[in-house]
Amino acid sequence: MAAVNLPKHVQDRAVQLLAFLYQPLVDRNVNPNYVTTVGFLVTLSSAVAFFMGHTRVGGLLVLLGGLMDIIDGQVARRTGMASVFGSFYDSTLDRISEVAVFIGIFSLYSGGHPDFGYPWMVYTVALALAGSLMISYTRAKAEALGLNCSIGMMQRTERVVLIGGAALIFGGAFQGAVLTVVLIVMAVLTNFTAFQRIVWVYRNTAAPVSEPVMVDRKRVKVTSDTRKNS
Repeated sequence: MAAVNLPKHVQDRAVQLLAFLYQPLVDRNVNPNYVTTVGFLVTLSSAVAFFMGHTRVGGLLVLLGGLMDIIDGQVARRTGMASVFGSFYDSTLDRISEVAVFIGIFSLYSGGHPDFGYPWMVYTVALALAGSLMISYTRAKAEALGLNCSIGMMQRTERVVLIGGAALIFGGAFQGAVLTVVLIVMAVLTNFTAFQRIVWVYRNTAAPVSEPVMVDRKRVKVTSDTRKNS
């Protein structure tokens, strides 16, 4: 899971407070992929809860799934079982579970819950989902180019906390106004962050193209590896 935009010492303190959850798993050398799978199933359950109109239950399960996502990373690092496949597996399940959660929330506004009477919000939910996926995609693509692009707001941890917290605490109160506002803000900021990352990558990869040179009577241009592989 992408780290939330908090100072490192705050993140480290939070990890220490969670030691009572992950340390028993570390002591037993539990495979972190098992923890990832359990967290994935918990998050899928939240999607089902939203679909059935149980907003507060869905919010609680979203937060628990996010907590499992933190725990599996700690287990992987502290047991020495971190692997390339584990990272791939974790990221892939994160994307699937995120899509599922948004589909569950989508149903709240499409007639699945009497307190959420804003049918136009289905478009906002779709935009929030698209922006969330683009945040993940832009970072993954940048890393494939050798860049660490983790700038911007509304990374996964922030999205989990906002959706889970709003749904758990407020549910459908005030005609679902709190969750509605959260989703509107998320739709704007996720897409803004994706655009921000595009600009950041451009600025960190843009380089002047050298003059054409002659090689075996063919004119070729020397370009950077990043441009060649884009």
